[in-house]
Amino acid sequence: MNISMLLDMAAEGFGERVVAGRADDGLTAERLRQLAHGGARLIRAADADALVYLAVNGPALPVALFAAARAGVPLVPVNYRLGDVQLKALLAHHPRALAVADPAHGAALRRAGLPVCGPGEWLAQAAERAGLSAADGSDQDPPGSPAVLIYTSGTTAAPKGVVLRHHNLVSYVLGTVEFAGAGPDEAALVSVPPYHIAAVSNVLTNLYAGRRAMTLEQFTPDGWLGLVREQRITHAMVVPTMLARIMDTDGLDRSVPSLRSLAYGGARMPVRVVETALRAWPHVDFVNAYGLTETSSTITVLGPREHRTALASDDPAVRARLGSAGLPVPGVELEVRAASGAPAAPGETGQVWVRGEQVSGEYAGHGSTVDERGFFHTRDRGRLDGDGYLHIEGRADDTIIRGAENIAPAEIEDVLLSHPEVLDAVVVGVPDEEWGQRIEAVVVLRDGAMADTDALRALVRGTLRGSRTPERITRWRELPRTPTGKLIRRDIVAALTSGDRTEARA
Repeated sequence: MNISMLLDMAAEGFGERVVAGRADDGLTAERLRQLAHGGARLIRAADADALVYLAVNGPALPVALFAAARAGVPLVPVNYRLGDVQLKALLAHHPRALAVADPAHGAALRRAGLPVCGPGEWLAQAAERAGLSAADGSDQDPPGSPAVLIYTSGTTAAPKGVVLRHHNLVSYVLGTVEFAGAGPDEAALVSVPPYHIAAVSNVLTNLYAGRRAMTLEQFTPDGWLGLVREQRITHAMVVPTMLARIMDTDGLDRSVPSLRSLAYGGARMPVRVVETALRAWPHVDFVNAYGLTETSSTITVLGPREHRTALASDDPAVRARLGSAGLPVPGVELEVRAASGAPAAPGETGQVWVRGEQVSGEYAGHGSTVDERGFFHTRDRGRLDGDGYLHIEGRADDTIIRGAENIAPAEIEDVLLSHPEVLDAVVVGVPDEEWGQRIEAVVVLRDGAMADTDALRALVRGTLRGSRTPERITRWRELPRTPTGKLIRRDIVAALTSGDRTEARA
């Protein structure tokens, strides 16, 4: 099934329902289909083999996604924060693409030889060519063809183009969402950029459910809260840093009477933050969604019941589930493998592997990376508890090897974040002649806090073994993160090894 068939189902099942944008002037499912037809005609007229999208999130994105699917070419959403050199290298892979770009990047795209139109122009031209005939979809590529090509964030290495085929995305939607299952009053707010897999997956899942979806271009805690109230948002998706800012910013009106469900993912959520949010919004169902670009989004979920049970429990094992990624979604198989390749025992840390129809594991120019059994190596370290809940301990590349000991930064970060004056924290391995790597940490303190770094080291030493105590803890005003909340560890290591030992780094 081509993803455009999901749009056809929506248009025929609830065509007059607004599914994208604001309640008063958003796109109905039928209008979205018409614009997708018009956009597909633009792509064909340009003889393009891809549609590059280099703009902020908004109504132009779902039109671009489905227009590309109608035209039988992949959508390539590009990070609009890339520098000129990175952007030029990426665009070199798509010399025959048509581009939708904001004015700030139009010149760079034209220098690369691509025809360009702005988001508003794209929508206007698609409207001029819009049509009702379903015949425009008759020459769609088969379900095995590429639907989306997303370049990874590259926090530890150069970005790679992840190939998501139609059958990967459709499998994810059909396995996790009930068609037309949303009520007519339901509205979703998505606060991630268009080049993140969550932006693409939310377009598909909310449309298939019949839920109106809108985006917040520039996140601020008060702006997010105000939009939730104004648009009577019932479902929202945030990354952990956003929820932390909502909960930690003083003086906010945090009332969200319409909100029923809050999903979070994209990075590790500090347990302290989700506990605070659960108590602040007891009427809201919290969902932790863990997934990767290579898996078409979510592969495990920690649901509302598990959140409430863990918060209320005195059992340490049950309580620990609040920091877990939950259980696999339907159609997904998980394995945690020990260093030998054999399945890890419950509670034993190993490498997380995943298999399922929604799993791609394919990179442009490199082909498939799944093993002979169809499992994809996520490159995350994790463990399964006795009841099958997955606990992620960080990227394999983040593991600190001190002497012969493998140390997960996450367990040290959790201890630092338990201190009431610590707002954010990261632990990294820094090259060391004696040990191979030494442990260093960077913390961000709350406004006005004066926590002593020696006291923080003592906290870690008193909670974990001495070998896991950072040799140095540095105070910074903020940590470098991607827009989706992932720590850019290579920048942190570079700063710590550059000789800059200030405790007030900007």
